[in-house]
Amino acid sequence: MKKSILNIFTIAAIGFAVVGCKNENKEVETTDAQEVADATMEAAAFKVDTTTSVINWKGEKPTGSHMGTIKLTEGTFKANDSVIESGTFVIDMNSIENADLEGDDKMKLEKHLKGTVEGKEGDFFNVNQYPTGTFEVTGVTEKEGVTLLQGNLTLKEVTKNVEFPVTITMNEDTIEITSEKFNIDRTKWNVNYGSKSVFDGLGDKFINDEIELMINLKAKKA
Repeated sequence: MKKSILNIFTIAAIGFAVVGCKNENKEVETTDAQEVADATMEAAAFKVDTTTSVINWKGEKPTGSHMGTIKLTEGTFKANDSVIESGTFVIDMNSIENADLEGDDKMKLEKHLKGTVEGKEGDFFNVNQYPTGTFEVTGVTEKEGVTLLQGNLTLKEVTKNVEFPVTITMNEDTIEITSEKFNIDRTKWNVNYGSKSVFDGLGDKFINDEIELMINLKAKKA
């Protein structure tokens, strides 16, 4: 029987390439890394489908915004009945893609975000040095009817624990985890380019510290 947990919750604040005005969402709580969740022997394994799973991102600045996607290289979850007990997925930072530009402009932005432009490797994600990121589940809780997923997010070898609302839909053979849109503060992972909180004298030529993310993961029973 299909079991579904639906949560409607609004939050915000995540970093990538973001901008001037405050986002309507609230920044997700970011804390030090927590102990990774362990599954019981009875839990069944589910393998993430990397062809259909995706992370959507949006960043803003005073002159506009950009959005796009990031793919995964692999991932697994373990669940017992309708409860996710543990999980890890690996983010392919080389797959950063822009969705609102075309041609040379699209290519230039993607290269800048990836850090493949000579002399600008450290501006954003420096994929040659840090080709992957990870998310490891530390817990799943429910608060006031909202399902919250907690996990350690590692980018550029910096690990912070974040919590955000999700919808979890599960049956015997599949799991789908879809987050609400949420924001993280990119500077907590040393992604500092164009940040007013890090650099002085930027005027209106800054990028918001917050990046909006929405995660959609689909996994099949292994």
